Amino acid sequence: MTAVLVAAGAFLMTLIGGFVAQRTGDRRHLVLGLAAGLMLGVVAFDLLPEALAQAPEDVHGVPEALLMFAAGFLVIHCIERSVAIHRAHEGEYVSHTHAHGHAHAHAHGRGGAEGIGLLAAGALVGHSLMDGFAIGAAFQAGHTVGTVVAIAVVAHDFADGFNTYTVTRLYGNNRLRALVLLLADAVAPVTGAAVTLAFTIPEHLLGLYLGFFAGFLLYLATSDILPEAHSPHPSRSTLLCTLAGVGFMWLVIGLAG
Repeated sequence: MTAVLVAAGAFLMTLIGGFVAQRTGDRRHLVLGLAAGLMLGVVAFDLLPEALAQAPEDVHGVPEALLMFAAGFLVIHCIERSVAIHRAHEGEYVSHTHAHGHAHAHAHGRGGAEGIGLLAAGALVGHSLMDGFAIGAAFQAGHTVGTVVAIAVVAHDFADGFNTYTVTRLYGNNRLRALVLLLADAVAPVTGAAVTLAFTIPEHLLGLYLGFFAGFLLYLATSDILPEAHSPHPSRSTLLCTLAGVGFMWLVIGLAG
């Protein structure tokens, strides 16, 4: 029951992250830069180490978790290509020289991309569900371990909520859809923690999922979100926000360890 109560704290932190993402106004490029940094930090400091620890077995000399990491990257790349999101990258981003021009290029470039945003947000919801599993499993292992894991999950669920709302809106979905997915992301850790009262997910399968999800997030951060952040505002402040996002996740994971 303690695990479920802790997951309720993650619920609130996720909603706070989404609320902050909504209130950005004309600082959208800074939000996207920060979101990309948070994603990179989650991938490098949280998802990949955990995936390698839980699925370390080699397949032809490569850990299974890293194969799933590459698969996640390639799957989202193929999906994006299939809906023709990226069209003449260099020319498209050069043309984004002022706010009015960017608005038109963005509208045409993202046509039909809403599904990508929903898929990405859905994957983040799945990640939050796994966070709930992690809280429940940790408390099964002992109160001290559970407390450490809970601190880590609650801290980075702010980033999860922030990213869920930002990614959903980035791909052209309306505010209502973004709020629904934000709510689903907030409920997910509570659900995951409650499920562990009945059983636990096999470590190996969890490691494979985390590796796949890491590749998925890395693609979104580097191929879509960072170029989108820098195209209308190629500013130093956007880069600083990205670095701040990575640094924040490093701090969170370091304190949790």
